[in-house]
This record gives sequence, structure tokens and C-alpha cells, in this order.
Amino acid sequence: MAPCLSIFFLFIVTFCVTLTAAAAAGHYSLQTFFPRPAYQSLIKHAKTPKPKLPFKTRYFPQTLDHFSFHPKSSKIFYQKYLINTQYWHKGAPIFVYTGNEGDIEWFAANTGFMLDIAPKFRALLLFIEHRFYGESMPFGKDSYQSAKTLGYLNSQQALADFAVLIRSLKQNLSSEASPVVVFGGSYGGMLAAWFRLKYPHIAIGALASSAPILQFDKIIPWSSFYDAVSLDFKDVSQNCYEVIKGSWAELVAISNQKQALAELSKAFRTCKSLHSTASVLEWLWTAFVYTAMLNYPTEANFLKPLPAYPVQQMCKIIDKSPSGATKLTRAFAAASLYYNYSQTENCFEVEHEVDPHGLHGWHWQTCTEMVMPMTCSNESMFPPSGFDYKKFAEQCRMKYGVLPRPHWITTEFGGERIEKVLKRFGSNIIFSNGMQDPWSRGGVLRNISATIIALVTEKGAHHIDFRAATKDDPDWLIQQRRQEVENIQRWLDEYYVDLRHA
Repeated sequence: MAPCLSIFFLFIVTFCVTLTAAAAAGHYSLQTFFPRPAYQSLIKHAKTPKPKLPFKTRYFPQTLDHFSFHPKSSKIFYQKYLINTQYWHKGAPIFVYTGNEGDIEWFAANTGFMLDIAPKFRALLLFIEHRFYGESMPFGKDSYQSAKTLGYLNSQQALADFAVLIRSLKQNLSSEASPVVVFGGSYGGMLAAWFRLKYPHIAIGALASSAPILQFDKIIPWSSFYDAVSLDFKDVSQNCYEVIKGSWAELVAISNQKQALAELSKAFRTCKSLHSTASVLEWLWTAFVYTAMLNYPTEANFLKPLPAYPVQQMCKIIDKSPSGATKLTRAFAAASLYYNYSQTENCFEVEHEVDPHGLHGWHWQTCTEMVMPMTCSNESMFPPSGFDYKKFAEQCRMKYGVLPRPHWITTEFGGERIEKVLKRFGSNIIFSNGMQDPWSRGGVLRNISATIIALVTEKGAHHIDFRAATKDDPDWLIQQRRQEVENIQRWLDEYYVDLRHA
């Protein structure tokens, strides 16, 4: 979740929130849905330059369907992966990033932690692209054509892809004794934890950062995510929180006017005339959610270029606005920081922003197995909203011709008793979470056993520990990464001792 990011990005996430004709009557008709990529209204996958990375690109002949024996199941597609053997020697560890919902280069460029620690462990680095994302398209340009092709896009097939590729690579390297540690952030973190549970004979440990594996069914309150986003802003400034909370009513009031779209197009400096007031709500909503997720202590460019502690910077913009400014104007000024911190935009593509990271497959995943209900409580700075499963399921049926399976993830990987499952069947998993990240509320926040541990930082944001180290990193982040390295070292030490005595 993409990074929602990714679920997330996480996964990487945004939410389909609609202003209907009822807004003209002076009230909201809102529905909060499941995590989706940051670019819900995207019209195309942008052709952006690939980052220069210290990896070689390879393609693996992957099986379409690992779980049936129909003639079509053995179809081959080419799965992309990135590999770095600079520090590796035969028998040394292999560190694998379990790719999530987007181009694999994007995740490699934002997971500098693995490059930072590779020399210490003499590790081979492997970033595997998730099927149906990036260039790993089983049916080429027709991969998103219908449910008949998209039906092969799910987490279980992805985990099996990783397992098959890793085993083949070790055989080709003549290094089958090399221990494997899997890493993942957001949805990729969920995959890393699940991979350790499902394939313990392949991976000796997993580092799952910002992995909301408890976000399903009714394991946690459905309002947790948006309550956490709101708390991030409220902790900085009560006035900031109140301004954002009050801006939605002003948006509805403007939508009642005859020239609403023209007025909003001008006020929000849109590149093209708006067709819907709902797109303005979504534009604002997205900015506040992602800024909370990415409230890093240093400048970063993950989803967008942002300053250090961007929530504080947004609230500073709101709090220092002229006294006569409306709440909606202040909210727009704050949201502009998310979309234009680099000061390169003369206007905003409110309805037609492009997709630079190839995230659109997440729509299918949320309509099938990744069902994470969310609501907005009265404590939220967003308008109160509920969750209507029947309406959601009908929208999925209309879009894809399929119905969601809301209980499948908890059936496959563990539900309300997941902690007992982990304690009984799992070991060597680190769950790292930062409490600034709203996805942390769906993560594991306490130690489950001596070998399944939670590293929680009060000021951490969405898988910040995976970012490359900088000279400006705060002490708490340095210490968090140090603990992660120490645990990985312990796993490897135990593995090599066992190997010698085998």
C-alpha cells in the first residue's frame, strides 16, 4: 500500500470520496472506501526517466498460475528483477525486497537502507517486481483487459513468484546454502511477513516495515486510520486541525452556487476547467493523508518532493494565513505544499494527474482480496462517513465483474488470532512502525515473542527506516536501524551455526 501505499505506498493509498447532488441540499453524501494508490483520477502511466541505480536488470521466466494444473496455468511471463552482487560471495546472504504495487525501480530508489547495510553483510541484493506491475505483465498490454487476465493478480500468486524465483537464483548461483532475508514496506511489508510464515524454508527472517497486517475484518476499529491522520495535524496545531475540519463545509457551500466549478477552477489554479467538485475534495483529502504518512524528519521525494516534517510546515501555512482568509483558502494553501513544494507547477492537474509509478493495479486488489474497511469518526478532521460493504461490492462488480472476498486475507494468513498464529508458527520477524504513520494503527505494535519483535518509534513515518541514511537523521532513527541490523545479524549467526552442525 504502495508504498500504500503501499498501502505503501504500502503498499501506497487514497480513498474514493464522492460529493453527490445531495451536496446541493447542504449536506454530505460520503463513502470512505479502501486504500488505493495516490492517483485515483489518473488517466495514464507517465513516461518518466528511470532513476540511476546500482543494479542490473534481469527477467525471470515465471509461471502464470502456481496453484492449478490447467493447460493455461503453465503459460510463461517474464518477471523483472534488479540484482546487485557487488559485495556478495558464494554462501553469503541474499537480501530480497518483496516488491509491491508499482515499478520496482521506484521501490529500489527509496530503499537505500538495504544498500547501506549490504557491505557489512556481504549481501546480494534482489528487488523482485510484483506481477501485474511495472514491466512484469503476464499478458502484456492486455494484462488489465478484464477479470479473466486480472484474476491472476493476488498476493498468494505473488508470494509463490518470489519463492520460485529465489530458489532458481540460488541454484543458478550454485549457492543454495545462502540464507535469505526478506524486506518489504507497506503492502510489501505485509508480503515479507506473510512470506516468512508461508515459506520459512526459503527465508530465515523478515523485516516488515509499516505493514498493516491487522487492517482487515474487524481486528482494529475502522476509524483508526483517519483518526491517526487527524491526530498528526492536531498535535501540531489545534487551529490547523479546526481549519481543515471546517474547510469541507465551505467546499459544499460553494458547490451550491451556479458558477461553482468556474470559481473552484480559479481558486485552485487548475490547469483545466473542473468537471466535478468531488475532485477538489479528493485533491485536498489526498494531500493531507499522504503528508501525514510521509511526515519524515528530513527532505524526501517519495510520492512527491516534500520538506522535513511537512505536517508542521502545512500547519505553519494555515496558522500564518491572513485573518480574513477562508478555511477553504487556507486548506488549499496548505495542500499546495504537497503538490508544489518544488515550486515548479504553474497550475494543478486536479482531475488528470498522471501515474508516474504504475500503481493502478491496486484498484483490482482492493476489489478482490485486499479489503480494508475505513470510516471517519466525529474525532476526525475529515467529514464523518461510514462503510457500506454492499455498495462497495456492487461498484466492484460493475467495474470488474467480480465480488470482493472480505474475509479471505484473514482466512489465508490469520485474523483476530494472528498474534497467536505468529507466536506458534512464526519466528524471526521484525515489525517496524512509526506512530506518525496512520498505517501504524494496523501494524504489530508490541513484541509477540523473543523472535517476533515490534520496533515502534513515536516520531517515525511510513517505512522511514528503509530510506537511505543521511547526516540529518535523528538519533531515534539511527537507533532503530541499529536494532534492525543487530537482529538480522543474530538470525544469520544462528543460521550459520546450525549449518556447520548439520
